[in-house]
Amino acid sequence: MRFATIGTSWICSTFIEATNVTRRLTLAAVYSRKQETAEAFARKHQVTRIFTDLTDMATCSDFEVVYIASPNSCHFEQAMLFLQNGKHVICEKPIFSNSKELEIAFATAKENNVYLFEAIRNIHDPNFATLGQSIKQIGTVQNVLLHCCQYSSKYDAFLQGNIKNSFNPTFSGGALVDLGVYPIFAATSLFGAPESITYVAQKLHNGIDGAGTLVLQYDHFNCTILCSKISDGSVQNEIQGSHGSVQFGAVYNLAPLTVIDRLSGAKENVATISCENNMIYEVEALTDVIEKKDDLRYQELRELSQEVLRITETARAQAGILFGCEQ
Repeated sequence: MRFATIGTSWICSTFIEATNVTRRLTLAAVYSRKQETAEAFARKHQVTRIFTDLTDMATCSDFEVVYIASPNSCHFEQAMLFLQNGKHVICEKPIFSNSKELEIAFATAKENNVYLFEAIRNIHDPNFATLGQSIKQIGTVQNVLLHCCQYSSKYDAFLQGNIKNSFNPTFSGGALVDLGVYPIFAATSLFGAPESITYVAQKLHNGIDGAGTLVLQYDHFNCTILCSKISDGSVQNEIQGSHGSVQFGAVYNLAPLTVIDRLSGAKENVATISCENNMIYEVEALTDVIEKKDDLRYQELRELSQEVLRITETARAQAGILFGCEQ
C-alpha cells in the first residue's frame, strides 16, 4: 500500500524509516504548511510528491493510507478530513484531545469503510508479548511501577518564555498525554481498565503538566506511573509479584527484560532481540489489520485507545488541565 505523511518531525522520519525496513508501505507524498519545508522533507526521503494544502491531499488518489504526526490538537480535524475521503488513518499518539473526538472519528471511519489507528509502538514490540508471559512466572501481581520521564528539548525555551506546542494547552500538550500514554497503554494492555484513577500533576505557570504521578488502582494492586517532560528518569520499570518480579528498561522498547526469583534471587534475561527502530512492529501490525481486514484485532486496538483516552481525560479533569478545544 501507498501512504502519505503529515508532519516533518523526527518521529515522522522514524516512521518512514520503519516502512522502508518492512516494505509493507511505500511513501507516495508528504505534507507541510510551508513549501520549502515540504520540499526539504521530500528530498530527505526521496519522494517527489508534496502538498501544502490538506484538502488537495485528501482527495488525491495516489495513496490509501495517511500517517499523521502533527501537533496534538490538529489530529482530530486532519484525521476527519482523510477518513471522510476514504483514507486509512494512522495517527500518532495521543490520538485525540478527548473521548468525544475519538468516538466521532471511529464512527466516521466505519461509515467510510476505512480503519483508524493510534500509533503506539510499545504494545506491538515482541518484548511486550514476552513481558506478558513473564508476568505469569511471578505469582500474584502485588505492585506495578512504570515511568516515562524525558527532559524535553523544548523545556529550556519554555523557561525563557518561548512556549512550544508540546508545552501549550492550546495544542493539547503536557507530560501525561505526550509521555504518560506509553506506560498507560502498557498497563491497560496487561491488566485492563483500572477501578479508579488518581492524578497529581506538577503544573507549570501556563496550566499544563510538566510532570505528574498517576495511580491506577486495580482489585488487588496499584500501578503507579511517573511521567515528566522536565526531568530525566533512569530507574527500571518493575512489576512485583508474590514469587518474584519483572524488571525492564524504557517503557517504549521494554529492554532489557529480566525475571527475578524472590527466594533464590536468580535473574533470567528473557528479552527478545528486536529492531532498534521498533516502529517496524507497529507498521507490520497495523498493515496486517488493513490487508487482512482483521476486525477482531482492530476492535481490540480501538478499545485500548478508548480506555487510554478515558484515563488521561479523567486525570486531566482531576488536575484542572483544560486544552484549548475544551475551553
